[in-house]
Amino acid sequence: MTKPVYSMAFTTAPLLFAETVRIAELFAENPSWSPVRETVLANNLLQMRTDNAAKRIFNEISSRLKQLTDEQLKLLIASSRREQNYLLWLAFCKRYRFVYDFAVEVVHEKFLRLDMTLTIEDYEIFFNSKAEWHPEVQRVAPSTRIKQRQILFKTLRQAELLTEQNQIIPIVLSTQMTAVVQNDDPAHLSIFPVRFMI
Repeated sequence: MTKPVYSMAFTTAPLLFAETVRIAELFAENPSWSPVRETVLANNLLQMRTDNAAKRIFNEISSRLKQLTDEQLKLLIASSRREQNYLLWLAFCKRYRFVYDFAVEVVHEKFLRLDMTLTIEDYEIFFNSKAEWHPEVQRVAPSTRIKQRQILFKTLRQAELLTEQNQIIPIVLSTQMTAVVQNDDPAHLSIFPVRFMI
């Protein structure tokens, strides 16, 4: 099995809830990325100070939304705030395999062991283990490494999967949410601190 090449460029922004849902709504009205991009940038819907910043954030958001299936995108627009957060976490994880593997191998595993405190050391151990096999991880500068950890923990908090005190929050997924994840890939359920039967 070929090991994945990790993209380590996940420091652009954390969850981006309001901006992502707004762009998902625009895409639902006109499912073509070019006109959505034009609308967002022409009207400064992301409320960025510069065009370059707006383009960077739009590219980040669209790259995450492209990870979601059609039924996941539909649920993103129609579901509760909490499940919208979970779907944005799914998109984030699918966009960045390093984050996905951290969610499965660290957060979910700690949850199953009833070890509910996520620590900086947990992240460092995971990072070092991946650096042994992935040159792209090994090349990350120390300052970037700290920022990546901060963004990852912040995104977990914004997704309502981690408290401010770094306690993992057990969740319950609705039948509909479970279905749209399983229809994509049942393995994706493991990015959440949830017990399930497959």
